[in-house]
Amino acid sequence: MSSSKQIPEVSTFTFLRQAIKILNNPLPFHHKNFERYGDIFKLNIGFGNYAFFSRDAELAEYVFQKNWKNYTKSAIQTEDLAKYLGKGLLTSEGELWKKQRKLIQPAFHKKHLEHLMTTIKETIVAELSTIKINTDVDVLPIFSNLAFKVVVKSLFSNAATNAEIKILQEVTEENQLMLVKELRQPYLKWYFQSFGVIDKHLARSKESRAILQAIIERRQHSATKYYDLLDMLLEARYDDGSSMGMEQLIDEILVLFVAGHETTANSLSFTVQLLAHHTEWQEKVRTQYQSIVSDGKTDTMTTILQSQLAKQVIEESLRLYPPAYFMDRVNIEDDEFKGYHFKKGSSFLFSILEIHKHKELWEQPDDFNPDRFSPEKAKTYSSHYFPFGAGPRKCIGNNFAIFEMILAISEILLKFNILPVKETIDINPLITLKPKNAIVRFENHSL
Repeated sequence: MSSSKQIPEVSTFTFLRQAIKILNNPLPFHHKNFERYGDIFKLNIGFGNYAFFSRDAELAEYVFQKNWKNYTKSAIQTEDLAKYLGKGLLTSEGELWKKQRKLIQPAFHKKHLEHLMTTIKETIVAELSTIKINTDVDVLPIFSNLAFKVVVKSLFSNAATNAEIKILQEVTEENQLMLVKELRQPYLKWYFQSFGVIDKHLARSKESRAILQAIIERRQHSATKYYDLLDMLLEARYDDGSSMGMEQLIDEILVLFVAGHETTANSLSFTVQLLAHHTEWQEKVRTQYQSIVSDGKTDTMTTILQSQLAKQVIEESLRLYPPAYFMDRVNIEDDEFKGYHFKKGSSFLFSILEIHKHKELWEQPDDFNPDRFSPEKAKTYSSHYFPFGAGPRKCIGNNFAIFEMILAISEILLKFNILPVKETIDINPLITLKPKNAIVRFENHSL
């Protein structure tokens, strides 16, 4: 590959030599290479092909925002993930994506989300009542259930049965684990295909689709208005006045399930562990939230918008542990940036985790410091803070996720003190950045 500036190369041999370690956790391999080679290096994946790994925030901003039209998502999302989820917003490209984004965007405006916030708060409070006190608790299963039920309630109100919810949750988690195996063990592709492993998971995906179709059809025959996301999606119209077809509607709902519960559950689990180690922030968030809700008259959306300290805690947690810790792109045409030349069809993998902890971008980057996201400081980080991506393809549900997490963290602190059990916060990098053994201890908070 020709370029005016040479990009350091990691050989195929080096990659294969580390294959087992990379399968379990690729992050140390990437970090070692970034520290050795700088903010960009290329991995030789054979046959003259390279993958560019970057923690250059300026390049990320250029690709995601400034020159986004020249970059598309990679086959990892548009093909590998799409075979399980269909062609929804997360996995579609080109004209289909533009058409769907324009149609769906209004459902996630703040004024529409106001209708859902009371339901979301009720769901959160109900789930928190299951937390056991004065015992070691792994919070990831708790928050996985909480986030999944919030998505279900927001989408369907009471239209889904517990049995249907259970199957949808199981299939979502099973398919993610399968996709991780496919991506990290490409040399076993023949085995996965020849021995029906992928077919088994695709059959489970069809089971999910059948459940969703049944839920949608029940709603279509219902005379009741719920003002939930399903109602909004059913009422949405394209420019020609037509509505979404059944298959496309199911695709979009599957994407909302995956994106709407997985990342939120992970983030809440990391946030609670951080708070366990920083009790001063528990008290700050709790005091502010108590003052907001004390009169019992403030509506839920206003409460959320006034909970600034909870928001800062969540934003700092998303910096330290971004659920979408890698984001990929492929350039459509040749491109130039900072003296580098990139041939069309080059694969880019941006380490959001490395950008969020870059020593030249953040003061004491490994420290938990929510004050960085105070209103007067937050804008200074907009060019190198990407928890939900950036540009036109920024996550459509970012406000929904932040609002939900503000409510969850605030309600937890209203009821409990959080105590640390472990000295470290451990990670499990799958499709998203998941916590590992996210164990804390809750005790009742006495007012």
